[in-house]
Amino acid sequence: MGREVTRVVAVAMLLTGGVAGAQLSPTTAPSNAPGTGAPGTAAPSPGNLSPATIPSPGTSGSQGRPGSSTSGSGSALPPGPSPVNPGQAAEAGNAAQSATTTAPKTSTTMQGTPGAAAPKAGTPAVGTPGAAEGGPGDNAPGNDVSGNGPPGDSASEVAQAPGARAGTKPPQGPITLARLVARARTQDARVAEASAELRKFQALYQQAKWAWFPKFEITLGAGGPVPEARNNGLGGPPTTEASLEGDWNFGDVGVTVFSTGNAVLPLYTFGKLTALEKAGAQGPIVGAALRERVRAEAGFQAAQAYYGYQLARAGLKQLEDVSKRLKDASDRIDALLKEDSDQVSKLDTYKLGYFRHLVESQRASAVQGEQFALTAIRLLASAAPDEPVEVVEEDLPLREDVKLPDLETALREASERRPELKAITAGIIAREQEVLIRERSYYPDLGLAGFYDIRWTSSATRQRSQFAYDPFNDRTAGLGLVLRGTFDIPIKDAQLEQARAELDKLRAQEQTLKAGIQLEVTQVQGQLVAAYARAKSFTEAERNAKRWATAAYAAFDLGTGDTRELVDAFSALAQASAERGKSWHDVRLGLASLERVTGAVPATDE
Repeated sequence: MGREVTRVVAVAMLLTGGVAGAQLSPTTAPSNAPGTGAPGTAAPSPGNLSPATIPSPGTSGSQGRPGSSTSGSGSALPPGPSPVNPGQAAEAGNAAQSATTTAPKTSTTMQGTPGAAAPKAGTPAVGTPGAAEGGPGDNAPGNDVSGNGPPGDSASEVAQAPGARAGTKPPQGPITLARLVARARTQDARVAEASAELRKFQALYQQAKWAWFPKFEITLGAGGPVPEARNNGLGGPPTTEASLEGDWNFGDVGVTVFSTGNAVLPLYTFGKLTALEKAGAQGPIVGAALRERVRAEAGFQAAQAYYGYQLARAGLKQLEDVSKRLKDASDRIDALLKEDSDQVSKLDTYKLGYFRHLVESQRASAVQGEQFALTAIRLLASAAPDEPVEVVEEDLPLREDVKLPDLETALREASERRPELKAITAGIIAREQEVLIRERSYYPDLGLAGFYDIRWTSSATRQRSQFAYDPFNDRTAGLGLVLRGTFDIPIKDAQLEQARAELDKLRAQEQTLKAGIQLEVTQVQGQLVAAYARAKSFTEAERNAKRWATAAYAAFDLGTGDTRELVDAFSALAQASAERGKSWHDVRLGLASLERVTGAVPATDE
């Protein structure tokens, strides 16, 4: 009897193993994750992009349109994917996410070249802020760029995105999974950081779009004293003694006032401006993709917390049920001992009491798992410190059969919707435009230059002859065509080769990223199919175990069954119940993970 009781309790301990699954394992994704995410995260932060990342701002425009490319030569493209993590796809650090965990930093600025027709030959750099792949706003970053408005975002959304809890509406009533995911996708601090990064890309896009606008340099000044300078106004000799130089007689000193100005309007740059604008237009696409990736990760972590809480809650109920069954068995053994039955001995009572208390001791672990999941839910729901949070109690088993997507469908959806792919595609486009700018840097730029110079001095005679030099009272202005370029051919060759190498590198990274995403989707879809099959099997196994346990207990109670049969039935029931709860938890989490790896957007975001 003692051995049989030991088996009952050993299987009952499996329940606590299921409760341990409620512990959230922070996933690695967006951040360095955008900025600082939940502990343990290690994804790219939208603003910390390194000098080899996706170029951004600029839109395509007509080549004939006046404009000048910007100064600055550094551009950033996204780093290549890191090796695929062979770990569980449902957890952080899976293949595709690992491929984009190095966040690039913006390394170029787009400023109009003062007084220049176009970018200086040799420095026709693209303003290409880079960014690691991230989550696109509304899952379609490419459609966000429109007109002069900030692409991929709205003022209201940006205002609400920050994770700052101030001004957020506390959750009312029990929190459902849909509400929790929606809050996490909008209130998480990493989403706020990604939204700010998107605004920066939008501003850089506008800067690239207006790169053609001439930079007016205007100087205003006044000063003195100015010595007396008098003559006949026709460039003749001085007419007063004080106008002669070489002595200390300054005569009637005066003051001078002047204003000078110049500007260059680019007219034709051999396509440099067009390429700059097109490269700049990719910035908001990258920023929106980065933000969507962060949103997807926050939503997945919310699902992890929610299902972990439900698993812990179900585990506690299962522990209570096992404790009750062990107590009933103990009471029955005590009754048999009083009847001096040969079925049991006093030793069975001691062992059973020990295991009953051992099971009770595991309740603390289950409660800790439940509290940890609830704390994560509070954070993701943006609940105030003193705000009570109530979570809807939901059974993990699905009531209806789920039609799981086949692998081919999942792969196709991932290739169409994953924000990382959209971001790296935008980066390649920007790099191609940078190469074009480098190739065209050998050609000069044609522009329209204008200038003026106005001066007035109170102590000097204004010269009326065009042949007389008059630095005191000058009035000149003019317009003209200018052609400007440089002949630093070796430097331009090196810059062009560097740009081509960066483009080839990014294309190779794209292939690696696609392979990583394919592997990740295959892993997650396979795990989901296996978990669903296990869940259905253990559900049926538990149903049969319950029937077995009921029949065995009834027989034992009537005295027609032995203790071994009763213990075997309880052991099977405990094991089936524990495995059933864990397998349905894996199914629920697998569905959420599959949505993440295929780039699905919650209905509330569409």
